[in-house]
Parts: sequence; C-alpha cells; structure tokens
Amino acid sequence: MPDAALWQSGCMDTAPQNPAQDTARLSGRNTKGHTALSGSQFFRMAHRLSDAVNDVRIQIAKRWKFVPQTIAYQGYGSTTRVRVLGRVLLTQKPLPGSKAEHEARNGNQNVRGWRAFTGVPLQFSDVEITIGDVVTHVTADRGGLIDTEVDVQLSPGWHTAVLRAEGTDPAEALIQVIAPGVEFGIVSDIDDTVMVTALPRPFLALWNTFVLSERARMATPGMAVLLDRLTIEHPEAPVIYLSTGPWNAAPTLARFLTRNMYPKGALLLTDWGLTQDRWFRSGQDHKHRNLERLAQEFPDMRWLLIGDNGQHDEAIYSAFATENPDKVAAIAIRQLSVSESVFAGGHSEDGDHTTSRVPWIYSPDGAGIAKQLTMLDLLKG
Repeated sequence: MPDAALWQSGCMDTAPQNPAQDTARLSGRNTKGHTALSGSQFFRMAHRLSDAVNDVRIQIAKRWKFVPQTIAYQGYGSTTRVRVLGRVLLTQKPLPGSKAEHEARNGNQNVRGWRAFTGVPLQFSDVEITIGDVVTHVTADRGGLIDTEVDVQLSPGWHTAVLRAEGTDPAEALIQVIAPGVEFGIVSDIDDTVMVTALPRPFLALWNTFVLSERARMATPGMAVLLDRLTIEHPEAPVIYLSTGPWNAAPTLARFLTRNMYPKGALLLTDWGLTQDRWFRSGQDHKHRNLERLAQEFPDMRWLLIGDNGQHDEAIYSAFATENPDKVAAIAIRQLSVSESVFAGGHSEDGDHTTSRVPWIYSPDGAGIAKQLTMLDLLKG
C-alpha cells in the first residue's frame, strides 16, 4: 500500500444514522454544494476542518487512481416500506488477475483492520436505488452514507436492492421483508456478544480495529448456534446486529458473521469523524434511537435483546424495556469472563430485575442463554 494510502487510514468522517433528520438539524447546503452549519463556533470549525480534510483525501485518492465504488449493505422492512443502506467511496481496487482480486471475488480475503479505513467518502453523490420496478434517486450524505426508506410493494421474504452511484458498478444488497403477522425479532450487539474483542479498552480497541486480521477475531462460544436455533424456530424473525462500531468495518463484520455461520441480518453501525455527530456522538443514543425506530417500524413485534455486561447494553435495554415492556420478549446478557472484564475495563454489575416486567437472562455463553430461553418457551428443548 502506498504511503499516501496509508495516510488515508485516519479516522473517517461518516454520516449520521438518520441523515434526513440530523442533516436538517446540523446543516444546509449552499449553492456551491458545501455545508452551511448552525451551532457553536467549535462545531462549525470542526465541520469545516472535516470537509477540508476530506477534500485533500479525495485529491490524493484520485492521484493514486482510486475509483468510485458503491457498497450496499443488507436492509430490512415491511411489505410497504424498506430501509436501504449503503455507502459511496473512492477505493483502491486490486490489480486485475492478482491474488487479492481472486480472494476478494471469492470472499476469502484476510484483511487487516486498517484497510477498512482507506476508502474516502464521496459526499452528496446521487445514488439510484432499484427494487423490482421501483426506481428511486437519493443523495448520499456528507459521509457518503445512504440510509433511506423506500416505499415499495413487496411480498414477505428476501428481495434485492440494486444501488448505483455515477461512475460505479451496481451493488446488490439483500432486503428482508417482514410479514405483517410476525411478532418475534432478534436484536444483537456484536462486540463481546457475538465476537470477542474487548473493545472498550482504548489501546486494545485500536489494535482490534486497525491492526488485527479479521480471521484472528474469535466468535463467542455457543452464540452462533444459539442464533441459528432461534432463526430455525422463528424462520420469519428479522435479525438485527446493532453495534457502536464504525460503518468502515461493515464489510469486515459481514465476512466475520458469514464465516462463523451466524444468520443473515442487517448491520446498524455508527459513525467516526471530527464532528459532533461522529467522534462526539453518543453510542448509547445510537442504540436507543435504533431500538425506538424498530419499535415504530414493527409495532406488533416483540424483540429478544442480546448484549453483554461489558459496556452499556444493560442500561440501554433496561431503559427501552421500561418504556416499551410490551415490545420486549426477553433480555439476554452475556457475562464477560474475568480476563475479558479486565481487558474491557471492567463490567457492569448484574442488576436487580425482580420488578421488571421483562425476563432477564445472564450467562457466559450461548449454551447457557439457550437453556434459559427454553424455560421461557422461546426455544424448544
């Protein structure tokens, strides 16, 4: 990798999870396509710096012959409206005929974490979304992210959305359409829940995110089997992987989940960058906001919420369950081991949930969670 490309592996300036709402709050577009922002002088300066850095990175990327690429992520929705996710980046493609190209084509690449951060977001790109006979045009936000809803009539099951920005090859993403009568869904955290990373510790977080090979990441014992059993017994249930990890890591996480035989599911990640809605974002707010959104999108759904006791999952899930007890089937918390707790900077204490209207489950692995879910009739024995 050229030195300039290495320099580009700095933190990304990606977009808010709810671009339409957050962009309206934080910014407006002027006639030159730049962003005119309200708010404190500090954050206005941060936005300007972010845009300037991105402009420089784009120039360097073009000099190194990076090419535009549309990346599509798995989405979900109802029979009348679906959520479509993707990004538009400048990326360095493998040389034709190279080993890297062969491995990428076959999904066998073993990628170091920092490579996920070398792409440069193309801000405000026009993106065409095609789902069946419906064609929609949207604008990627200032981080190159597409997070939009499309009104479309679809039957329950799996469908394909095709995303294409100008100058890019079309990218296909699966869309899981949930039938109106489905009443059970699964939301799972990723770090320290389905994948052992001990992410909260700062230096270890940097190592795991930027250095560690994706094949070196370990699956949490029993969790893939647990989720597989749940989807077999509830075949129409959506699986949502909700994490505070950055969108840059989405391809790596998707390959990890597939390689370790986790069920297909939409990734809902968050954003890194120089501004209030990125580096200064609230990961807890990101999770809570998406849980509330799922509750609104599927008002009859009861969710199994799966997390761990190494970060804030207990507090987030508890707050959501208190506000929406009829929308939570159970809360399952994976307990970190002593060593994992040390690496993670400690863990939260198992709370007293005797007054909770929602069942709580604690176990160090998927097998223990499965056993307790059986007692709640959410799994067969």
